[in-house]
Amino acid sequence: MKEYSLEPLEFRPILKRLIWGGRKLGRVLGKPIGPESDYAESWEIADRRDDVSVVASGRFAGQSLRELVRTRGDELLGAAIGPKEQFPLLVKYLDAERVLSVQVHPDDELGARLAGDNGKSEAWFVLQADPEALIYAGLKPGVDRSTFQRAIESGTVEPLLHRFHPEPGDCVMIHAGTVHAIGGGVLLAEIQQMSDATFRVYDWGRVGPNGEPRALHVEQALEATDFEIGPVDPLRSPIQAFESGTYQDLAECKYFKIKRYRIDRRCAIGSSDRFTIVLGVSGEGEIESSTGARLSVAAGRTILIPAATGKNIVNPAGTVEFLTCVAPSTS
Repeated sequence: MKEYSLEPLEFRPILKRLIWGGRKLGRVLGKPIGPESDYAESWEIADRRDDVSVVASGRFAGQSLRELVRTRGDELLGAAIGPKEQFPLLVKYLDAERVLSVQVHPDDELGARLAGDNGKSEAWFVLQADPEALIYAGLKPGVDRSTFQRAIESGTVEPLLHRFHPEPGDCVMIHAGTVHAIGGGVLLAEIQQMSDATFRVYDWGRVGPNGEPRALHVEQALEATDFEIGPVDPLRSPIQAFESGTYQDLAECKYFKIKRYRIDRRCAIGSSDRFTIVLGVSGEGEIESSTGARLSVAAGRTILIPAATGKNIVNPAGTVEFLTCVAPSTS
């Protein structure tokens, strides 16, 4: 059997139905949702427990991301990332038709100890937001552990939360330890560590599908919260011109770095020493690889470019906007 070189990969979405979801994943982003009204998440690139992405098309159709990481990790991840047993990042789209619970994610040490999982730092890129929508990110100045614990016990958490009205194009960095919630009426892309470790501290008094209140994780949340973080607002960085259009540096942490591109001329992306993830935001274009593979770049499309393909060309049809995400070197 002939062994092909890796090529840019697109995966079948893993759809999640939750009580706060809606129908925008299908209506706006073209995901294959059913008739129900509670589609909350589309996991685009995933390698966590039973949720493992499968290649949707091309020479590697039907192969899992986990299989590729373990058998062709050098080609996929790149020398700067090093060998892994698990793909390091999780990429998803979220449709918050209703407000999510107030929650906090642990860092790596607490994730392993309290949840048997990786830590979870994440970044949000807002695609759509209703005029009255809110994002809750961080605690107001001066809120300490005892104040927060009393608010949890009395059900008065909301007044302690920093909030703002999101706009399309906003990027918010949620480091592990940040108390947060996505308000109703927000559609966003999320890039995070490969983890689902979440400690819920407040759920707005609602009940789950079984008619019972959803479980809270108060002790774990209090231990995981970093009370030094304070209010979190959208990141602001300058838009910079280059030969193909403009780019903007967005979120950056020790797990990932995200840039935003808006181009109207062909543009080279990708690197031979690490993988690159591409998320379409608006407009249309096409990624052309040296392997001959071609994949569409458009809103709701997510593409993983293996390190082995080196530089790839984005050919815009008019103007196309997209995000790129890379992982930093592990050395």
